[in-house]
Amino acid sequence: MEEFLKPFRALSDETRLRMLNILTQQEYCVCEVMQALNVSQTRASRNLKILEEAGFLKSRREGTWIHYSLNGDPPRNFAAALAKVTGEYAGKNPAFKKDHAQLKKAKQMGLCCGGNLKNCRKP
Repeated sequence: MEEFLKPFRALSDETRLRMLNILTQQEYCVCEVMQALNVSQTRASRNLKILEEAGFLKSRREGTWIHYSLNGDPPRNFAAALAKVTGEYAGKNPAFKKDHAQLKKAKQMGLCCGGNLKNCRKP
């Protein structure tokens, strides 16, 4: 029962819903999520980890940076289905649209990974 409840608990927080919405578009590193949501690195990392443990996300390390993306692996189909439905709803919500706009602005300004985007993601 715990594995069934974990995704619902993860979705009970506004910050995590906003993060899930951002990550429905593509993979992002922690610093990009921080910039989009205007949260601290600690808060971003903690909430991304909760989403990962609930089965919504998967992560990969590249140097000192951790990149997160939606987890579509078969054992987590339930979480993947919830992520899809959440993303479809979020795409219509003005608050979630604002997060995407902030993310786009941060990427244009090069605010990710200490101002060095090549450290964050490959061009």
